[in-house]
Amino acid sequence: MMLRRDTRPIYIGKVGIGGHMPISVQSMTNTKTTNIPATVEQIHRLTEAGCDIVRIAIPDMAAAQAVESLKNSVSVPLVADIHFDYRLAIAVLERGIDALRINPGNIGDPSGVRAVVTEAQKRRVPIRIGVNAGSLDKKLLAKYGGHPTPEAMVESALEHIKILEELDFFDIKISLKANDVPTTIRAYTLMSEQANYPLHLGITEAGTISSGVIKSAVGIGALLAQGIGDTIRVSLTGDPVEEVKVASEILKSLGLRQYGPTLVSCPTCGRCNINLVNIANQVEQKLRDIKKPIKVAVMGCVVNGPGEAREADIGIAGGTEYGLIFAKGEILKKVPEPQLLTELFSEIDKLATEGKGEP
Repeated sequence: MMLRRDTRPIYIGKVGIGGHMPISVQSMTNTKTTNIPATVEQIHRLTEAGCDIVRIAIPDMAAAQAVESLKNSVSVPLVADIHFDYRLAIAVLERGIDALRINPGNIGDPSGVRAVVTEAQKRRVPIRIGVNAGSLDKKLLAKYGGHPTPEAMVESALEHIKILEELDFFDIKISLKANDVPTTIRAYTLMSEQANYPLHLGITEAGTISSGVIKSAVGIGALLAQGIGDTIRVSLTGDPVEEVKVASEILKSLGLRQYGPTLVSCPTCGRCNINLVNIANQVEQKLRDIKKPIKVAVMGCVVNGPGEAREADIGIAGGTEYGLIFAKGEILKKVPEPQLLTELFSEIDKLATEGKGEP
């Protein structure tokens, strides 16, 4: 069992973050917030994919005024992403937003900060302090040689935290994101040693699917493996639903959450006598519509297939003209190769519906 760093728990809507609560998955809409039908449709897609919390951009008052309609149309907690203008924070708080992403030090006017904090306290709405390496204060950058070092990022976060703590506000979540993986890992590690607020992990501006998935998996995964992190967002250029899928796979790979099926397939070798790539792709497609956390193995040969995939709930191992269907390392039956996929799908369907309808 992976040991997690103990943090102060907060709640965004009904979703708990920190303490020993499950690590949640977040994403952000890329629709115009004022386009309510498009934003609602995207939020529903994110929720269906397994997203626990959704952030929306609030660049102006029109977007802030759309929050009430959005809240009435979706069930997932919503976070307002706000920069500089405290009046936008007040407006979304009045319209039922579940959390804010706003840096108090960037508001400038102390009375504005106090107004936001007072309203957030009254409504028990948490605030995320989000530090990005690319937007650090110039004076702070100069102190650290003009570079967005991990130490500079942590100092920036601590300055924002101090402002909130002096106003007796402690429902805080912190993120320290860079698009450089080592910088991000170091910043979060340092922060975890200096404060016990929950941490929102991510690699900012990670890129497209091809590169962004790798950077996010390495950075977020390395931190989670150390027990650091309470909620995650994978930042990718494109459909945000893909962010949720990748985040879920990261958590699954570390045994931190269960999100639907897991496919195990071997890389193939000279012993393989079946079209394993084609079979694995078809099985992956089959598993997309299944929610139950089952493990399915597609192995290339009978020499060590059942043994190497003994933890799989169900699996196949290819042979010459025939293949094996196995479960938990035990061979169930030998079937002709043309029937291998059909038999596997039949067993998957049994597992997927097992227990349904029982009292």
